[in-house]
Amino acid sequence: MDKSWRTVFFSCVLLLYLCVPPSLAQTCRGHTFSSNQIFTACSDLPVLSSFLYWNYYPSNLTADIAFRKAGASTTTWVAWALNPSGQQMVGSQAILAFHNSSGVPTAYTTPITSFSPSMQPGNLSFQVFNLKAEYSNGDMILFATLHLTSSLISTNQVWQEGTMSGTSFNSHAMDSENSASVGTINFETGATVAGSVGTSTKKNVHGALNAVSWGVLMPMGIMMARYLKVFKVAKPAWFYLHAACQSSAYIIGVAGWGTGLKLGSDSPGIKYIKHRNIGITLFCFATLQVFALLFRPKPDHKYRLYWNIYHHSIGYATIILSIINIYEGFDILDPEKKWKKIYTGIIIFLGALAALLEVITWIIVLRRKKAVTSN
Repeated sequence: MDKSWRTVFFSCVLLLYLCVPPSLAQTCRGHTFSSNQIFTACSDLPVLSSFLYWNYYPSNLTADIAFRKAGASTTTWVAWALNPSGQQMVGSQAILAFHNSSGVPTAYTTPITSFSPSMQPGNLSFQVFNLKAEYSNGDMILFATLHLTSSLISTNQVWQEGTMSGTSFNSHAMDSENSASVGTINFETGATVAGSVGTSTKKNVHGALNAVSWGVLMPMGIMMARYLKVFKVAKPAWFYLHAACQSSAYIIGVAGWGTGLKLGSDSPGIKYIKHRNIGITLFCFATLQVFALLFRPKPDHKYRLYWNIYHHSIGYATIILSIINIYEGFDILDPEKKWKKIYTGIIIFLGALAALLEVITWIIVLRRKKAVTSN
């Protein structure tokens, strides 16, 4: 019996060992470089199976570094960068490593100045020497000597990976690991700290708040106003339901708009101009609608017709822009596809319900007119 249990135990251990990718089991300690170069400090970076090694020389503010990405293929590009302006891609002073068209590991420097970088060679804000790339046993490694400034001794670091199509660099993925590949490094003390995933969380909160407010509650509020008032049993409840729904949408939407402004201020250089401009327009339209409720004329007032035209026009424009901007947000945030499908399903459902109610309410209105004419 004991022998059987031992057999099962060792079989499970062996299976676990075979199933765990080697890159997940690796650490920076104990790794031997092909050149036998020795580094006094190293760090297991928290994501993307990456490791950083360095020797720092305070007398001349230089650092010899090696960045190693485990589990890389020959069609993978990797990059490591310092960014004194923040824990973000834009503003990064990057070193890029990849296989060139001849299959030779190549490295060069490239400053990242926009959200869609050219990835072309360029000088950094500090000098880089002894730059080379190496590919060995599935590890892509870049070596360099950095001539640091005093402000770069303790700064932000960013690392990333992506795929190549021939000689073209494809954009990196936008999943949780790629979004969290930031942190800080102190070359002098050897301390590294993983970056905060707060920005990613803020993006998710921003997207959720706006999808619920502008994308769901606002259309529902308009549907209440348009269709419930036709039914006599719903008077005057339809107005209070409409006002409550739209007010809730406005409050939640303002919170979502505020998180968007905060994200923008925390990410200088990253501009989503169309998304931002539509968001500002939506906020203005929604604010006008709130004031419209406060200054609504009596039903028999001579200006009520003009108020109705204004209120309805702004309302429908808000819905159209809301849906457009939510899909803009999906393209920017790039979440799991299921979330976009779920929202699309909700919009289709609301659209189908609106079409059905449109037919029903028109039938009711026409019958009432016919009854009045007959009388």
